[in-house]
Amino acid sequence: MADQKEELKQPISTEQYKRHIAFKYRIGNLLTGKPILENDRLRFLEINNKNIIRVNIIANIVDKFLQEGEKKYGSITLDDATGQIRVKAFGDDLSKFSPFNQGDTVLLIGLVKHWKDEIYISPEIIKKKDPSFLLIRKLEIESEEPKSLDKEKLLQLKDKILEMVKNSESTNGIEVEKMILELKEHPDIINQEIKRLLEDGMVYEPRPGKLRYLG
Repeated sequence: MADQKEELKQPISTEQYKRHIAFKYRIGNLLTGKPILENDRLRFLEINNKNIIRVNIIANIVDKFLQEGEKKYGSITLDDATGQIRVKAFGDDLSKFSPFNQGDTVLLIGLVKHWKDEIYISPEIIKKKDPSFLLIRKLEIESEEPKSLDKEKLLQLKDKILEMVKNSESTNGIEVEKMILELKEHPDIINQEIKRLLEDGMVYEPRPGKLRYLG
């Protein structure tokens, strides 16, 4: 019950939800995201340098739990073949689960939350869908993903990034945005290589979005 009380202390109005895009993701992507916390509360989930607050997913219900009475609480567990995630509801929001049963395929739009090392979703909209929508969503997301480069091209890109950072030392570093414009590769691939250089200790960020050479 203590856990439920703590989770209920995280209200965010529906009007606030509307300011954020509901990104289309598969569950496996959400589970590998990095929770960015502030005072033990989730600010956003970081996925490929995007700040995710709301999501739009399609998945099957594989479990459903409802607790009626004075303290209403319920959850459904969703699975889309890339992973499983729980959707939790409290109080009157429990009615959102009523039309659905284990085995149903649903489209869910909701707010990403974090509690005790668990990423879960607070539901806004749940709609029943035909199971074929699972494949449609899979193909939709795959078509939007950047095409990966072969190993040799990735090494060349990494060298170009490093050279640009080195050459910018006279002006105290270079903006990542400028590099993306000049390199002509997909931003996600460029950011992936920048992350590797940061992890290798070759470059550092004097402030977010700017790189300097560390050597």
